[in-house]
Amino acid sequence: MTVISETPNDYQAKRNVAVLVAAQAVLGAQMPMMFIVGGLAGQSLATNACLATLPISLIVLGSMLAATPISAIMQRWGRRAGFLVGTTAGALGGLIGAYGLYLGSFPVFLIGSLLTGIYMSAHGFYRFAAADTASDAFRPKAISYVMAGGLAAAIIGPQIVKLTSTAYVIPFLGTYLAVIGINVIGSALFFFLDIPTPPRASEDSPKGRSRIEMLKTPRIAVAIICAMVSYALMNLVMTSTPLAVVGCGYTANDAADVVTGHVLAMYIPSFFTGHLIARFGVEKIVALGLAILGAAGVVALQGVELGNFFVALILLGIGWNFGFIGATSMLADSHDVNERGRMQGMNDLLVFGGVTFASLASGGLMNCSGGSPVEGWTAVNLAMVPLLTLAGGALLWLVMRPAEPDTV
Repeated sequence: MTVISETPNDYQAKRNVAVLVAAQAVLGAQMPMMFIVGGLAGQSLATNACLATLPISLIVLGSMLAATPISAIMQRWGRRAGFLVGTTAGALGGLIGAYGLYLGSFPVFLIGSLLTGIYMSAHGFYRFAAADTASDAFRPKAISYVMAGGLAAAIIGPQIVKLTSTAYVIPFLGTYLAVIGINVIGSALFFFLDIPTPPRASEDSPKGRSRIEMLKTPRIAVAIICAMVSYALMNLVMTSTPLAVVGCGYTANDAADVVTGHVLAMYIPSFFTGHLIARFGVEKIVALGLAILGAAGVVALQGVELGNFFVALILLGIGWNFGFIGATSMLADSHDVNERGRMQGMNDLLVFGGVTFASLASGGLMNCSGGSPVEGWTAVNLAMVPLLTLAGGALLWLVMRPAEPDTV
């Protein structure tokens, strides 16, 4: 077997990976915080229980709407500019969310959630930034290492929730104030990033494929489908988890512990996911991720003991890791540098479009599809079946199709 060595340029890539890992750890902590308290805070403010998870849905919607503009900013002014836009929006989102809680206003709280989505969109580009200066051999490892930075975020975020959620008379106000500080402090990290701004395209330079042409490329289409399904299913189940845990008689701290286990499972495999992709091939790792997501649903349907929640959410995190990182690696190998801005913006627009739909469906399924939290939790997990069938079928089609030029 031929071994491809990393190039001298990987010294620069490793420095950038270190910065992005730190950003993932510090700034990424706000994402589990939002997913733990967003639905619970929404439930306390909304007049209709079916709208409890709408704040989380608007975070994802904001991420979807911001994906293309953030990508364009990065293409023109560089990764640092885009990431600083994200942290600014994250701080404003925390401020407005806190103000909404102070007023007891659900609409104001939702505006803060929408702005937080801009941060979430920029956060999604960390994995692409890791690949920018990496060699072909180091690229999947770079993506994997940056995702592994979420391991610290998985610990930091829920612990901040425990410390801040009841720090003020108004529940969760302290959590949203903490989000402001996280974004202000985390912004400084990006001044250590060393990723060249993409050169401006001249009139006679290659333009690359259009968005439609890229979507017609089988490998790109399947990568996007698998990324959409992996992320959407993770969000569908995780969004409902705090509501299900509390609804089944456990405490908010129990919900935070379950989410901690889940987020740890999302990122711990990242230490070796890149190596597994290099060893076994990206298609097999994506397939394994989809299978583990299915196993998570099976465990969740077996009962609502606290152990079931823990095991199901841990499997959900591992399945997301293999499915999403694998799909990201597949996509990163399927387009040229001059197509990067169009491709990555389109990918995140579609991925977070699917995640928006999943998070909207999550609250409705959980609170409005049955007469009890158990029935709602069952409906959430059964909803995984059609999406897993779609992604599994698409991946199987890609693997089984005859070898030919990568077009349709």
